[in-house]
Amino acid sequence: MSSSPPPRRNAAGLRRDLEILELLGSPESEQSGGLGVVRLSELVGRDKGQVSRTLATLAEAGLVARDPQTLGYRLGYQLYALAARTLESRLVRESAPFLRRVVTATHETAHLCVLRGDSVLTLSSELSEYAFRGIAWEGVSVAAWRTSAGRVLVSDRDDDDLRRWYDVHGHDRTVLGPVAPVVQAAGPVEPAAEGRPAITDAASLVEEVHRIRRRGFATVDEEFEMGVVGASAPVYDFRGSIVAAINLSAPKGRIGRHLDQVGALVAEVAADLSVHLGAPGRQ
Repeated sequence: MSSSPPPRRNAAGLRRDLEILELLGSPESEQSGGLGVVRLSELVGRDKGQVSRTLATLAEAGLVARDPQTLGYRLGYQLYALAARTLESRLVRESAPFLRRVVTATHETAHLCVLRGDSVLTLSSELSEYAFRGIAWEGVSVAAWRTSAGRVLVSDRDDDDLRRWYDVHGHDRTVLGPVAPVVQAAGPVEPAAEGRPAITDAASLVEEVHRIRRRGFATVDEEFEMGVVGASAPVYDFRGSIVAAINLSAPKGRIGRHLDQVGALVAEVAADLSVHLGAPGRQ
């Protein structure tokens, strides 16, 4: 009878490292702004020197960070960066069939977007046969407050937070030119009118966010790009937090008269993706 393989030599060390990381992510650590070597030693029941060496190794890798004033340790930037990349990779993978549903129903390109400070970043796109523009939006950032996706992505913030966010980020006033002529499948594009942004200040952003919450989706009509309309809806994760938005943008001549119906469709698909990701209260 063959014997079981011996345990890996580094398994115990890895468990000790994970124990430290779990404690630094605990409510006690969050409330106190980090934990020191002495407190961590008490919690794990290990020698202070051993805990200190473990922390030094984790700090070199960016997995923990030490506050130079309090000398307490917190979870480090690299851990958050890894988690963010993992989450976004999963979002891209899991959202693909849901984006295809939007494309199949509308024959327009659908996008998965996330927030990056003051900008919306497109993580992935599902192209339609009508691709009306020559650029790919993956990896492109645009001012969040000007877009339906950006407004959706900040729609879980309270009014005061929205005002502060707009005061910092609402400085981009750019309106892009009209959409270039393309082969049309649904008649000619209507003439592009001058963009008239619905959001002009912090108060109007707050009002628009309240409207998004009531409707479950956001729409824009030539506010970011002349001749283009769009609709977006929020995607929630297992914590009930907004982590992405599903967006559809197209020439006004194709979907302008049906923008609210498109918004309702996008909201339905985004809600189904949220369920798929384990959003609480949405099963």
